[in-house]
Amino acid sequence: MPFTSQEITDAGKIGLDFYLKNEPIDQVAVERPLFKYLAGKKVSAPGAKQYIVEQLRVRYQSNFQWFNGSQVVTYNRRQSIEPAQYAWRSAHDGFSLDEDRLIQNGITVDDNGPGGNASDAERLQLTNLLKEQTEILKLGFQEKFSQAQHLDGTQSSDAITGVDALISLTPTTGTVGGIDRAGATNVYWRNYAQTGLTTTTTTGNILDYMEIAWRACVRNGGKPDFIEAGDDFIDGFRNFMFKSFGRLDYEGVSERTIEGGTKMLTFHGVTIVWNPEFDDLDSLYAPATAWSKRCYMLNGRHVKLRPIEGQDMITRKPPRAYDKYEYYWGLTWRGAMTMNRSNAHAVVSIA
Repeated sequence: MPFTSQEITDAGKIGLDFYLKNEPIDQVAVERPLFKYLAGKKVSAPGAKQYIVEQLRVRYQSNFQWFNGSQVVTYNRRQSIEPAQYAWRSAHDGFSLDEDRLIQNGITVDDNGPGGNASDAERLQLTNLLKEQTEILKLGFQEKFSQAQHLDGTQSSDAITGVDALISLTPTTGTVGGIDRAGATNVYWRNYAQTGLTTTTTTGNILDYMEIAWRACVRNGGKPDFIEAGDDFIDGFRNFMFKSFGRLDYEGVSERTIEGGTKMLTFHGVTIVWNPEFDDLDSLYAPATAWSKRCYMLNGRHVKLRPIEGQDMITRKPPRAYDKYEYYWGLTWRGAMTMNRSNAHAVVSIA
């Protein structure tokens, strides 16, 4: 008692929709912190021909004057807005199942009948097979998409621009959002960056530069609400703080309690989140400044994930090709990562 082709296709689409909606991002809270942070603050963008645009106020052009009595004053015409333009991109992942593989799993297909004739055993086999396929499609998509959110976009001509370009280790070079950071009049379009921080007990400067980075962010856009760092930075910061100040006190912990491990690292009240993906990025791309040594301070008001409206993680079921007995299911996303204020963010790294 076989399935029809349409029943196979519909079952895959239903399964994919179910796992995307009912198992969204539970494990991502630990494994992909930037992905979770951006997903929680994403703002859809209207359809656009080529770019998603952020409007920037880049100057006041004040015509402020002192005057006395009937002294003549002047007026000026102001152009205070500049657009930052981010090309939107398309992402895809998908899987296929051919009829031979279905048969190997005890599932048969026959288009001669009206459908609805599959046995309970066949339905169970199909459900189990599609469950595994749809789960790994979702997880694989999230893995690659999350990596792309960290990178500078040069890994592919069709990739989004990620954190490595938006919040750059070399913020006086390059063009972001169509604005040249090297331009003398575009100093506002540079994030704070400092490399080579040291963590030795007597001469370490890691805390000094983190304070400078924090003040630079607050001065230009408000308090950062997300701090992420790699293994080496986490260890360096923790050891510097502990060895420099001798003892760390925790609220609610008795002086007689001895507890191993680091429960939480914070800076100005914001948790420093360990991002295990940084090690993966080092292995894949071997950058000059290792991701494991970096720490990013982000302000969610000024950097966002901008999926195009109606194009955020869409499940697809392309029709079966006439010359192949194979079925297809996919997942697509279209949009960009955008930034509307560069100097509200910072990146620092240890030597």
